[in-house]
Amino acid sequence: MFKGIKPLDLLYWAITGIVVFLFIFLFVKLSPIFGDFFSFLWYLLSPFLIAILIAYLVYPVIKKMHHFNIPKSIAILIIYLLFFGGTAYLIYRVYPAIIHQLSDLNKQLPHLIEMYRNFVYSLYEYTAFLPETVHDKMDELIYDIESFIENLLTNLVRGFTKVFDLIVFLTVIPVLVFYFLKDFVKIKNYFKKWVPSKYQTQVGDLVQAVDKSLGKYIRGQLLVCLFVAFTTFAAFYILDVKYALLLAIIIGLTNIIPYFGPIIGAVPAVAITAAASGKLVLMVLLTIFIIQLIEGNLLSPYIVGKSINIHPIAIIFALLLGGQLSGVLGMILAVPVLTIMNVVTTHLIAIKRYN
Repeated sequence: MFKGIKPLDLLYWAITGIVVFLFIFLFVKLSPIFGDFFSFLWYLLSPFLIAILIAYLVYPVIKKMHHFNIPKSIAILIIYLLFFGGTAYLIYRVYPAIIHQLSDLNKQLPHLIEMYRNFVYSLYEYTAFLPETVHDKMDELIYDIESFIENLLTNLVRGFTKVFDLIVFLTVIPVLVFYFLKDFVKIKNYFKKWVPSKYQTQVGDLVQAVDKSLGKYIRGQLLVCLFVAFTTFAAFYILDVKYALLLAIIIGLTNIIPYFGPIIGAVPAVAITAAASGKLVLMVLLTIFIIQLIEGNLLSPYIVGKSINIHPIAIIFALLLGGQLSGVLGMILAVPVLTIMNVVTTHLIAIKRYN
């Protein structure tokens, strides 16, 4: 694997990796101290970041349409209307239903908590013969699950009820996306000016490699997540599962996290359906399993493929590290960050060998 690489090069990359890790670790640990500043910064920059992501995802479609002699301005207008028109209609239809289900879930929480406590007490009674160390581990696991569900519900309620922020986002983001799409080439050329002439070819190849790998992964994952969310909602609706829409959205969103996502998404579904019957819990688990089977064996290999070309062990390590540093958000960002690092490292090693 490391044939042809000098020991000093390996040491250099190892030290670089450790320094980057320490920087990220310190940043995460110090973030509570600068919490208000980071919150303000996120509020300010998030519309730009979301707009850049949307423009990045839809620009290849506009480029392809332009190749069929469709003027770029017309192509932008068509995609713009289709994307934001569809999104606006979806929000118009889905948003009130989500608010209603969240409100109803909030009313049912005392009953669900009581059932959960009874389950925990029964679990302790059935496992009374086990050593104290096992009970300590059970306590830790139960506490982690409680914290996760509490944070998830809190963030969901906070996110869906910030109507003013949503209106601002829906107003600003479409405008930003339009200008990013319109001036995509100009923006790219502007950043190209900052790269010295002798490195422009190498940097261009690197950016293309990152775009090819990361772009395919993100677009593929989003399509897969949409499939999972829609099929889960349809199945839950047929099974008459309470809060089917809300649970389907959670399962679809968490599916973007490889390996751990389906498990995280299944926890709220199991917790809520347990209040109805054990049979329904089994049906829900079977439904999630079948959907994941289809997604993992048919959709992902075809849509996402081997776009990132990274060993599963490295992905799992990155997911655990991301989760430890920044929770669910860290796990979502772990694979894209690892993909960029992998492409950059591969190119730098190739350049080093060439020179």
